[in-house]
Amino acid sequence: MNKEIVVKPEDHESYYSNKVYTKINKDVENMVKEEFEFKEEPNEMEDFLCKIHLLTHMKTHTGEKPHQCNQCDKTFLQKGQLTQHMRTHTGEKPHCCNHYDKAFSHISDLSKHIRTHTGERPYQCNKCGKAFIQKRYYTHNMRTHTGENPYLCDQCDKASFQNRSLTIHTRKNTGEKSYQCIACEKSFVDKAQLTQHMRKHTGEKPYDCNYCEKAFSQIHHLTRHTMTHTGEKPYKCNQCDKAFITKWEITNHMRAHTGEKPYQCNQCDSVFSRSSSLRLHMKKHTGEKPYQCNQCAKAFYFNGQLMRHMKIHTGEKMYQCNKCNKTFLHKSTLTRHMRTHTDEKPYMSNQ
Repeated sequence: MNKEIVVKPEDHESYYSNKVYTKINKDVENMVKEEFEFKEEPNEMEDFLCKIHLLTHMKTHTGEKPHQCNQCDKTFLQKGQLTQHMRTHTGEKPHCCNHYDKAFSHISDLSKHIRTHTGERPYQCNKCGKAFIQKRYYTHNMRTHTGENPYLCDQCDKASFQNRSLTIHTRKNTGEKSYQCIACEKSFVDKAQLTQHMRKHTGEKPYDCNYCEKAFSQIHHLTRHTMTHTGEKPYKCNQCDKAFITKWEITNHMRAHTGEKPYQCNQCDSVFSRSSSLRLHMKKHTGEKPYQCNQCAKAFYFNGQLMRHMKIHTGEKMYQCNKCNKTFLHKSTLTRHMRTHTDEKPYMSNQ
């Protein structure tokens, strides 16, 4: 091996940030070969470009983690990892977004966030054409094409295409909810769920639409909203001409064709095609009426019922007849009224 090899700076903590490269000569290469007994195999030296990085790599085999946090018992392989961890204790977020009043503890998190402003999606699937902000989302998408589910539950036959899904599945089985909200008593199975929940308290909406002024607390809400501008409906029904923005919409729609109603009430014989319909139905059994009017003592099972009721207090009549300009409190009342103009009589007597 007579060629020179190119390495990153000697200070391996700045390995990924410093753009200045240095070269080591043949003597250093021989020293690394001799000390770590490299063989003359193709690309072996290229896998470990300098002694410092090889030493770091060897610790992954020995399990050595020499950098310890003085706030908790965690230890780390590299000093840079400890520096990033310390920010969870100090709350330091040195990397700031220029477009939005938001800061991050890691530069990589800022880079991913910036893409929500620029619209950049560098990871594109060559199977379906979808593009993604982060590589992990691209990887997850590819597994939907290949059917790969590498993460297996050791308690049941469940297999997942991403590690997070398996973690959530396992914690649901054990009942573990380690992440608790400091503003209320709710707890969650993973940190991402807690982060999303906290935005309900803070009102933070970090994901801005590039087409209008709307902002969203979750990235998938922004993705769905953006499709209302672009007209994109990637999920097409193979039974009719309808198409949908989200996968769960087409799943629900397909049940209209199949008649499937997989959600059954455990209190009566009612069955439903949607889980949300079952949840609403269950309130009739429990008597729970969480939506209360702030003008009177009435309470309701559903938010929609409360919204309709509030119009009685406000006097709002938003449904207007386009024939005579009469207005009505409810859409159903307008529908009945319209029949006085059309002479429609949809309910025929059998007598």
